[in-house]
Amino acid sequence: MEHLIAGFDAGQTHTSCRLALVTTDGLIQPVASGEGPGISHLAASGGEERFLAALRLSYAAARGALEEGSDGCLALGAAAVGASGLEAGTDLEQRGQALIATALGVPLERVRASGDERTALLGACGHGAGILVISGTGSIALGQDGHGREHRCGGWGWQLDGAGSAMDLGRDGLALSLRMADGRLPESPLRARLWAALADAEGITGAAITGQWIKAQVVTPGFAPAGFARLAPAVNRLAAEGDPGALAIVQHSANALVRLVAGVAGHLELEAPAVFPTGGALTHLDQLRSCFAAALQRALPASRLKEPTDDALAGALQVATALLSCG
Repeated sequence: MEHLIAGFDAGQTHTSCRLALVTTDGLIQPVASGEGPGISHLAASGGEERFLAALRLSYAAARGALEEGSDGCLALGAAAVGASGLEAGTDLEQRGQALIATALGVPLERVRASGDERTALLGACGHGAGILVISGTGSIALGQDGHGREHRCGGWGWQLDGAGSAMDLGRDGLALSLRMADGRLPESPLRARLWAALADAEGITGAAITGQWIKAQVVTPGFAPAGFARLAPAVNRLAAEGDPGALAIVQHSANALVRLVAGVAGHLELEAPAVFPTGGALTHLDQLRSCFAAALQRALPASRLKEPTDDALAGALQVATALLSCG
């Protein structure tokens, strides 16, 4: 008998759902996927509502794709969610699991909630030794030594941390542009390009962007951290063109990511760790990725950059498969 399971990767920008069939011999066969909106921290205003909406909409999209095939009548047997901001061992995990059960109609004992870094690490290297570094809207590094010990660095929320993330790139670029606007720094193409990117992202046309408008915009509800992160590709392109301010910002973020990895490696006593770079910023921003690779080689010359064996959704599906024997 085959069982239908769901794995979710819930980030601040979007949520992905992957459905899979688990065969009697334990083989996991993905069959459909869907996308939904991002989430915010569960403890934030509207956090639970956004979490429920993200799960329901991404699951509905995946289910819709599945129902076009022959497996559409199967009931969901188990689900696991890797979500941004869910700290291990806190009541947020329990709150998250209750919300998953509510959103999907699955018994509580057959759902699991964890931080997205944990499902991503499981997908990247299973239970072996390695360090995962995520640079997306936020940033974090999580590692394990292959003998049951793990350690994390970073991931303390954009208000306190975020070093090396897309949010960090966009915020630092925008801050630099304002110092140009008020005369503390000489003008460069960076200011005009970032202000144009911000105007496009906010749907502003036909009006001159000012520093005062930007100051008001960044404190509006819902702008940060995603609003800053949307500017990261523009900073990356400017760095590729040789803009000195953008190059300095990208190098600063790359160095920050290396410090996350070095902190994990030192705590776990990993002398030659396999390092798995993931997240939208490290995946899609070529200047950040190349600067990170060079800085990592200087700081930890014995480390090895490796592509993950699989992704966070695959890690979540592994967790969901183990839940099938519960209840």
